Amino acid sequence: MLKNIGKTLEKNNFRYSYLDGSIPSIDRMKMVEEFNNGENSVFLISLKAGGTGLNLTSADIVIHFDPWWNPAVEDQATDRAHRIGQKNVVEVIKLIAKGTIEEKIVDLQDTKRELISKILGDDLSADNINTLSEEDILSLFN
Repeated sequence: MLKNIGKTLEKNNFRYSYLDGSIPSIDRMKMVEEFNNGENSVFLISLKAGGTGLNLTSADIVIHFDPWWNPAVEDQATDRAHRIGQKNVVEVIKLIAKGTIEEKIVDLQDTKRELISKILGDDLSADNINTLSEEDILSLFN
């Protein structure tokens, strides 16, 4: 998906950075610096790329195009733009087409978040675990 977005950006003469898991860490740091210095306005980042050193303090929009089954991975990607030193209000957008596998993934993420909230809750007490249904517990192992 990111490569397709990159092609569209190129056709429309937008400068951008592209980061996936194949980019060495020294190049990552240079790309982050260029982005934060305003040398380009778009940073395409694969969720698989990892978050080390990605402090995107000049970002003001995060768009998730391709959801991941694990909501924590997406949260980490969003947090790259919510770092110390951030001066912008950051808007986070998820683009999900209705009736697609992506929509099912988002539903799974919501279910996982709800389950985590039930288990951990705000007070981390054992009472929260007692509120889980048999179905909730079995879903942990499916």
